[in-house]
Amino acid sequence: MEHIARFFFGVSGNLIALFLFLSPVVTFWRIIKKRSTEDFSGVPYNMTLLNCLLSAWYGLPFVSPNNILVTTINGTGSLIEAIYVVIFLIFAERRIRLRMLGLLGVVTSIFAAVVLISLLALHGNARKIFCGLAATIFSICMYASPLSIMRLVIKTKSVEFMPFLLSLSVFLCGTSWFIYGLLGRDPFVIIPNGCGSFLGLTQLILYAIYRNNKGTAAPAAKGEAAAEVEDAKKVAAAVELADATTNKVASQV
Repeated sequence: MEHIARFFFGVSGNLIALFLFLSPVVTFWRIIKKRSTEDFSGVPYNMTLLNCLLSAWYGLPFVSPNNILVTTINGTGSLIEAIYVVIFLIFAERRIRLRMLGLLGVVTSIFAAVVLISLLALHGNARKIFCGLAATIFSICMYASPLSIMRLVIKTKSVEFMPFLLSLSVFLCGTSWFIYGLLGRDPFVIIPNGCGSFLGLTQLILYAIYRNNKGTAAPAAKGEAAAEVEDAKKVAAAVELADATTNKVASQV
């Protein structure tokens, strides 16, 4: 029965995390149509790509047995985020493109280092702990990305720039993977997704408090907030949520 319940929450986490991964599609369709990245930031997509790669690696059977659902969603997330990064690089200005290429180089180097160390220097439980710690750190970073939006909501007393469905998805994704981790007694899934669930719940509470407020933000501040929203939309955990959450988002681990 426990295995069935774990599988159910793992599949639920996969579906919700997939929604989180696909949430920036509208943004990238706009980038393609305008042939410009405008004021959007490419940093969240690079960082989510790293999170997904590390989490997908952690879920592989020879690293962490019985966590294949972590690999399925984060493998999918890696592909989606890679497409986002490529589109961003194509349409970014030269200065921004060079900066993003440098960041992509860092992402690739970190992932390659984790893979090589885990394969060549570590075995058994030591490999699982090392890869789990790496995935957990970046999963928490991804789940923490909406903190700037939460600060903005409190400052302006308006939820205009914190979509309800996104906040709900972060909460559901984090909760699904948190329960999945509990049933599997896996701290590297429990910790980041517990954080994600808590942050998602906090966003929902803020939404309940300020949902009827029109807000006091000045137009200039609202323009600045819009850019922050785009940066925060990848939550793996999403999900990744996931993940992590997996992961986020585990979208995230």
